[in-house]
Amino acid sequence: MPASGVSAAAIAARLSAVGLPTRVEDRACFTSVEAELPESLSTESWREVLEVVAEADRFGLHATSLNGRTLWAVVRKAVPAAGDAGGPGHQR
Repeated sequence: MPASGVSAAAIAARLSAVGLPTRVEDRACFTSVEAELPESLSTESWREVLEVVAEADRFGLHATSLNGRTLWAVVRKAVPAAGDAGGPGHQR
């Protein structure tokens, strides 16, 4: 398993330990982890969730009135080139 898969599996395991159902998908350039968030989550659980996803290369929250809230995290398979960090405000 590539290092990205190991990191993504560790992220998924920690999110599962918080009680969140997770999905892991292997893609061409990255491995992604998604977790459905319940309507309410304790402050302690939110802290743990944020600590966990901070280990990913990118993460975010997708929320809609139809589908609820999905937390996502991405671990890249290759290290990005200098200047291509993809952080907040990154545009291509």
